[in-house]
Amino acid sequence: MPIATQQVVALHYTLHDADGNVLDDSRHRDNPLSYLHGHDNIVAGLEQALEGAEVGSRLSVTLAPEQAYGRRDEALLREVARSAFAGVAELCPGMRFQAQGPDGPRTVTVVEVNDAQVTVDANHPLAGQTLRYDVEILAVRDATRAELAKGHPLAEDVDHTQVEDRKRP
Repeated sequence: MPIATQQVVALHYTLHDADGNVLDDSRHRDNPLSYLHGHDNIVAGLEQALEGAEVGSRLSVTLAPEQAYGRRDEALLREVARSAFAGVAELCPGMRFQAQGPDGPRTVTVVEVNDAQVTVDANHPLAGQTLRYDVEILAVRDATRAELAKGHPLAEDVDHTQVEDRKRP
């Protein structure tokens, strides 16, 4: 069964940066990725490259920043008052926090800290990078009605009949 919209896909992947450094490896973690194809569960360029692939296929996909996590936007670097991190005893560059943005919650990374100000970066940590995914397709199946209603695959231990289905009359 080739990968198409509204199917759940299970795959192993290794993610490399442009220099070939491994950034993530699902096989190393023994944790395949499952996603609902056509529902923006993974980066757009990878989803497009997987369209039509079948179980057992192995692909190497190189994505420009625009196809993955986007270009870096320097306007997403902000200085905020140190007091915004009240309750955080030790604040160091590289720490990540959830912040409320105009489009909802987003993760920010601390870039610089001084006594009065903290510089945070709201860009995705992989923004601006060319990435290569080495992928092996493990399984492809039709999504359940509950998964389509939720917009993502449900865990194997979830009883699909117990998930609220807002599409029912």
